[in-house]
Amino acid sequence: MAKRRNDVPTESIALRAFAVLEEVVRAAAPMSLDEVTHARGLPKPTTFRILSLLQSAELLRREPLTKRYTVGPRLTAFALDLWRQSTLRVQWHRVLEEAVAEIGESCNLTILEGDEVLYLDRVETRRPLRLHLEPGTRVPLHCTASGKLFLCQMSRDQVRRLMGPEPLESHTDKTITRYADLFDDLEKVLATQVGTHDCELFDDSVAIAVPIADAAGYIYAAVAVHAPSSRESIESCMRHLPALRKAAARIGATMMPPPAELPGSPVATVRRGPGAAKQGPAGPVSSTSSAKRRGASRAPSRRPLR
Repeated sequence: MAKRRNDVPTESIALRAFAVLEEVVRAAAPMSLDEVTHARGLPKPTTFRILSLLQSAELLRREPLTKRYTVGPRLTAFALDLWRQSTLRVQWHRVLEEAVAEIGESCNLTILEGDEVLYLDRVETRRPLRLHLEPGTRVPLHCTASGKLFLCQMSRDQVRRLMGPEPLESHTDKTITRYADLFDDLEKVLATQVGTHDCELFDDSVAIAVPIADAAGYIYAAVAVHAPSSRESIESCMRHLPALRKAAARIGATMMPPPAELPGSPVATVRRGPGAAKQGPAGPVSSTSSAKRRGASRAPSRRPLR
């Protein structure tokens, strides 16, 4: 039997590859070879071999222009199968049903999937006038309430790299198509932690969304309410924030266990308000953005795949 190189146990190699995979999955935008190497503290040749292996297995995808690595089609399919088969989905659906019963409008649960928003689940209102969208629906980031929540935690460079050159695709006469306007909107979203959609993707449709975030404030999912603009406005939707945040908290509590804390240690909370984040020259970026999450403070994370 051939001797294994350096007698490294198979599980060590597998776990090392899984750690690299985790790093790319958690990143707010596609990562370069140097960024993955620095984040994992591995030799560059080793990182490259692992990334190439994951790419060949279609677990990761390498962007042809930027040469950066992002989630591949096989990993996406695997993640979605996990979401669909999870017994927790029954609990999430029940929470959405209760939110719809309280609010009276359609509610949905979304995640970031590549450069789109993916509907994990949705419960429609019983009112005859409504926008019908099925779970599995994908919508753009720049003109949806949930999408703006996911974008607001990225730097301007990351947003541009993810969205591509302007003008951004227009869907209605109210769609934001210029980055200057989008960044202004994202600053408001970052400060309020409320994403908005005002007839930007669909005519006669408004929506607001609230985040589901981990202990570090990283937004990995969102809960939103949709309504016809003939029945609701952005302003009137704001009265539903308590119900939405309650639903988001309940769903978030099932997605990951509470962090272990030492007696007397402060409880980590999601950043809210203008004083909760700093805006650097690169744009609306949280002070604990992806660079910091991948840097020195490498606390264990329980973020699900996205």
